[in-house]
Amino acid sequence: MIIVFLFIALIYSVLIIGFFVGFQKLKTIKKTDLPPKTTFSVVVPFRNETANLPQLLNSFEQLNYPTHLFEILFVNDASEDNSCVVIENFQQQFPHIKTNLLQNNRTTNSPKKDAINTAISSSKFEWIVTTDADCIVSIYWLQLFNQFIEAKNPVLIAAPVIFKKQNSLLFHFQNLNFISLMGSTIGSFGIKKSFMCNGANLCYQKTAFKNVNGFEGNTSIASGDDVFLLEKMVKNYPEQVLFLKSAEATVTTNSEKNWSLYLNQQIRWASKSTAYNSNFSKFVGIVVLSTNLLVLSLFISAILNPFFWKYFLVIFIQKTIVDFILIKKTSDFLINNNSLKYFLLVAFLYPFFITYVGISSTFKSYTWKGRVFKK
Repeated sequence: MIIVFLFIALIYSVLIIGFFVGFQKLKTIKKTDLPPKTTFSVVVPFRNETANLPQLLNSFEQLNYPTHLFEILFVNDASEDNSCVVIENFQQQFPHIKTNLLQNNRTTNSPKKDAINTAISSSKFEWIVTTDADCIVSIYWLQLFNQFIEAKNPVLIAAPVIFKKQNSLLFHFQNLNFISLMGSTIGSFGIKKSFMCNGANLCYQKTAFKNVNGFEGNTSIASGDDVFLLEKMVKNYPEQVLFLKSAEATVTTNSEKNWSLYLNQQIRWASKSTAYNSNFSKFVGIVVLSTNLLVLSLFISAILNPFFWKYFLVIFIQKTIVDFILIKKTSDFLINNNSLKYFLLVAFLYPFFITYVGISSTFKSYTWKGRVFKK
């Protein structure tokens, strides 16, 4: 049994070190003076985002990219607040920025995928860029996408997302977890085993989207507009699915406001994992959950029987070291080191958290944008 414990810990360590190596392999991209050329249709699905839209709209207004080369398509998903009024005011205030306010055409169980499809069917340009209504885009966002497209000839580009900084244990817990996911994402692209991306900062060719039949086959699952599309793109264009490793292209989003909302979000994210087609995605999920379950089990066993303390400590320390190496590297890249002082505390609490999320995601319903989605 002890050999099995050590083997699981070893596989986990090799996996995380592999992500670290992949992270190192990807070249960091800096902005150049390449003339803007690519045209973009920026897609923003929204539902009840009155409080968040002003900061996103302000960042759009500050984009350093010719306004004739991009349009912004807002898709209203049955908002019950003043979100549409906020967007209409923006349209009147900045008429030189091409914007279009659309109503979501619901046809499936996935409101967000429907919203993106609605926008794409009305889009004028070849490159689709998605972000969320609670985000802030960087000033050189589209310029970096343009530069990357010209240099690399991709069909899909994933890019970094970070949290807006706060100061609470909840934030630091979320932030370290999110940084770990971002580091694993970047690392997976570096070893050509991409399995994650974030729809808050995603760019893809409309022609390729249509060639892979968009979200067809995954519309019964409410979320996953990013990961399931990534899987299709990787299958059909394995050499043209890339990560834009540039801090200047980062999108900032909000962390969850309380533990209940955060648990609900994590259960929603985990619930789609059973529908993954990628064997590597499934492998990563099994290894991560198994390792955290192992740490938790050994801790409980050590409390009941001191014999297990040495095994708990060995495996916990080993896991903590490899996790820290990847998280520290990613934090440095994202210029987001303020949560590292909480790393040890979060490292201890995380196995309890992820085990609960993993178990709950198999049977528990979740709420998203005011709607309940049942398993």
